[in-house]
Amino acid sequence: MKYDVLIVEDEDDIRTMIGGILEDDGYEVRLTAKSDEAITALRSRKPSLMILDVWLKGSSMDGIELLDSIKKSHPNMPIIIISGHGTVETAVSAIRKGAYDYIVKPFKADKLLVTCKRALENARLKSENEELKGRSFHDIALVGSSSHVVQLKQKIMKIAATNSRVLISGQSGSGKELIARLLHENSLRAKGPFKAVNAASIIPERVEEELFGVEDDDGNLNKIGLLERAHNGTLYLDEVADMPIETQGKLLRLLVEQRFRRLGGKHDVQVDVRVITSSSRDLFKEVNLGHFREDLFHRLNVMPLEAPPLKERREDIPELVEHFITQLASSTGLPARRIGADAMAALQAHNWPGNVRQLRNNVERLLILATGDPNQPITLETLPPEVSVVRSTKGHNENEKMISLSLRDAREHFERDYLKAQIQRFGGNISRTASFVGMERSALHRKLKSLGLSSNDRDGTELKSKL
Repeated sequence: MKYDVLIVEDEDDIRTMIGGILEDDGYEVRLTAKSDEAITALRSRKPSLMILDVWLKGSSMDGIELLDSIKKSHPNMPIIIISGHGTVETAVSAIRKGAYDYIVKPFKADKLLVTCKRALENARLKSENEELKGRSFHDIALVGSSSHVVQLKQKIMKIAATNSRVLISGQSGSGKELIARLLHENSLRAKGPFKAVNAASIIPERVEEELFGVEDDDGNLNKIGLLERAHNGTLYLDEVADMPIETQGKLLRLLVEQRFRRLGGKHDVQVDVRVITSSSRDLFKEVNLGHFREDLFHRLNVMPLEAPPLKERREDIPELVEHFITQLASSTGLPARRIGADAMAALQAHNWPGNVRQLRNNVERLLILATGDPNQPITLETLPPEVSVVRSTKGHNENEKMISLSLRDAREHFERDYLKAQIQRFGGNISRTASFVGMERSALHRKLKSLGLSSNDRDGTELKSKL
């Protein structure tokens, strides 16, 4: 990733020299001589780093005044002050006003390059810390070894290295943002920022403000949008189907030209951003209903990916549960409890409409509410009522129905429910189900037939006879 450096220096030879040193080291450089030119360049695109001379002869503001003005609208942008007439007072004033460092001319190229590298690294760490404080804990790995997860990992690694736009589909809680983060972390933009926003969580009137930023009538920057903050990195737009139709047109222009205009702005802002989007709704259907622009859909859907629902990867549940227990024990200080085989079977048999997010929430609830010896496993009998969503319970009417049945009918009723639950637990895999219940696969097929359960009778999902 090329860092964008804005150099503000009034002496032509020094300005050109600094630009050459940085360009030779792989930086993208913009050169300006006066404060007004610097402000114009800053409005067109926020740089990764600014190198600013103290005096700036012939400018409306000197370097310290410009530093003070810039820090009001860009408090986190690293700025290195340079001067040929350095004093302790000037250096202290610059640092107090937010400069990263102060270099006295003449300086060696190595000194400049090391200071730039450290300033950019410091800014990156600050950005990452702010992001971590502003969001809940995120996994950084796709947990599981099912065929769905293995194939998804392979696709992520192939797509990540490209600069292609990706549209991730999947149910709520299935891990769409995790996929977007993995795409970013395995891309050439990994050192750049990752900015995420859920379009459904922003009121429609403020979507453009959040994305594009705001300028006042005098051209002063009032708010930096996510697109500028994601420059040289990745912008992740979750639930893009909820974006207002007017904003969709502006997003389309960004994808085509990599430029946009802030609200109230008069000039375009050029950025280099990879856009990854996701939706839990069928975007193709939204296009047909007139709720989503067809041209935007095709621009976003260059590389489609699907986050599989948890009920289609039940074999990953034990691994996910262990992962969440380790994670939560580390972050909360709760003892890392073991889950007994019967309780794990109940977890695997549940449909989990909220997917991985719901599973994690219930594991956390289990750890909080668990009683007794921490060394003893959590069993089905000890699951508290608060997590009954994962328990196999029978209501009063069901008990009355069972009492009215003969022993043979009651046994058949139990066997039918039991086998349906086990087949569901193993994701429709007949071979694994037969192995667990202690039957030959052919015998299990005969038993299913005798109970009136066909290979297409598991909640409308075809059973898989895998060897």
